[in-house]
Amino acid sequence: MDIYKLKTSFIHPKYWLAWLGIFTLFLSSLLPYSTSLKLGRLLGRISIPFAKKRFHTAHRNIELCFPDLTPQQVNEKVKSNFENTGIALLEMGMAWFWPTWRVRGLLNVRGIEHLQAATRQDKGIIFLGAHFLTLEMGARALGLIHPSYAVYRKNSNAVLDYWFYWGRMREHKAMLDRKDFKAMLRVLKSSQALWYAPDHDYGRHKSSVFAPFFNVENANTVSGTSTLARVKNTAVIPMFLKRLPGSEGYELVFYEALEDFPSTDLTLDTTRTNQQIEAMVKECDDQYMWLHRRFKTRPEGEPSVY
Repeated sequence: MDIYKLKTSFIHPKYWLAWLGIFTLFLSSLLPYSTSLKLGRLLGRISIPFAKKRFHTAHRNIELCFPDLTPQQVNEKVKSNFENTGIALLEMGMAWFWPTWRVRGLLNVRGIEHLQAATRQDKGIIFLGAHFLTLEMGARALGLIHPSYAVYRKNSNAVLDYWFYWGRMREHKAMLDRKDFKAMLRVLKSSQALWYAPDHDYGRHKSSVFAPFFNVENANTVSGTSTLARVKNTAVIPMFLKRLPGSEGYELVFYEALEDFPSTDLTLDTTRTNQQIEAMVKECDDQYMWLHRRFKTRPEGEPSVY
């Protein structure tokens, strides 16, 4: 699309800071992987005093989702989450600028048989994803294994929007605006694959319902997975990318396709997708995007949890 071509307007001074960030990410992508991990953790730690609101949001989210943790354990998880956020920032440069051989060299795959079973049956596939901090590298990894279409939210900064689109398109077929539901349906009807993450709170609207998420009984959740899955011959396969310990790299994980999905109960279906995301988060909870205000939308009469 024309909007995803470099434009002369991108040299306007209002974009210079964005270009500086892009150039810095490019330079950081040249570092050894182990060095990037150490630098990312350091960036995350030193950012804590300057991101008190985000710290509070992450602290509250973890506190709500894991009520059995002590205050000290919650604090430690939040600090670890910030370290992983710092890594994710540098990881953006890796995902955008690394050559394919370098990504493949650090990539392991688990559960590929679930994907293969769906492709043998010529099914449309919904990759049920979530907002992990490995999101950018996850896009590269999934594209290397199974080039797909992906749903995304446009960035308000035109230069950053261009680079997010370009970076995620390195291995994929196209990026679809999260509001373009008709395009998503066309992808599935043509027996192709679509990455879809319903775990952010975009406010109260007609396609969201309140469903349990961890220990929060009413989490405002996009119900689109159930609606999309109604396309005939469509499989819903939960998947995510997790960062392995040390400098071991990454593991792209595919879970078994959901059985008897969708049902006639939208809230039940959304509860099931939330449960799948919970299972993924439990594998590496320090790599989930806890800094997002996941529970900002409350049912009528309920006060804010933040």
